[in-house]
Amino acid sequence: MEKTEISTVLTRTVVSEFLGTLLLVFFAVGSAVLAGEYIGTFGIALAFGFTMVALAYALGPISGCHFNPAVTLGMLLARRISLRTATEYWIAQVVGAIAGAALLFLVAKQIPGLQTHESFGTNGWGDRSAVHLNLGGAFVAEILMTFLLVYVWLSVTHKVAVIGFNGMAIGLALAAVHLIGVPLDGTSVNPARSIGPALFAGGAAITQLWLFIVAPLIGAAIAAVVHQITHPPHEPVLVADEAMPHEPATGPDDGP
Repeated sequence: MEKTEISTVLTRTVVSEFLGTLLLVFFAVGSAVLAGEYIGTFGIALAFGFTMVALAYALGPISGCHFNPAVTLGMLLARRISLRTATEYWIAQVVGAIAGAALLFLVAKQIPGLQTHESFGTNGWGDRSAVHLNLGGAFVAEILMTFLLVYVWLSVTHKVAVIGFNGMAIGLALAAVHLIGVPLDGTSVNPARSIGPALFAGGAAITQLWLFIVAPLIGAAIAAVVHQITHPPHEPVLVADEAMPHEPATGPDDGP
């Protein structure tokens, strides 16, 4: 490819990551901030899943629709993208999340009585957890939930692009982790998604933010390692069929 073509491709992928993360934060986190008391945990989980599916079909073929530094780390460790591309994605995702949170904050401030300080769809443990989950529990939960998301992501994609029904599996995984995670700590599994709202919420949302950056990245790294074991490169995918003993098929009229 010529330099001009490469530059155009990089621009499209970075803009896609910025835009996708912005929209994910505004609509998915917005469902918790603006409509949480009406739709509950189930509705919030569906909002994250549906938004992810829609964006996967819209932007998946362009950038892979990561919108999540943890997913990008998994792709980097799986050697599907370069460190330079990962760095560009990370910057676009964090900036996009902040922009999305800023737009959401603008809308939230137009609603009389809506509390945003130390809340605003942020993540937390202890008194900031609906079930008062402690720090250790939140750390383990975020590792496991991110592991599931990134493992599914790596398993349904062949390289970077998300195509066909890949987006459906990814959206379902994201919805599933939110079903269990929202009552626990608000569900991060995405450092960018946590950073953006926390900057506008302030207080404990900032002081507890480190966990929702570190734990998802650890979960993503573990997922990349496990995926290399279960899905080694250049190996057959349908190993379950190959593992079965080969026996001659018998028809209904065949005797014992």
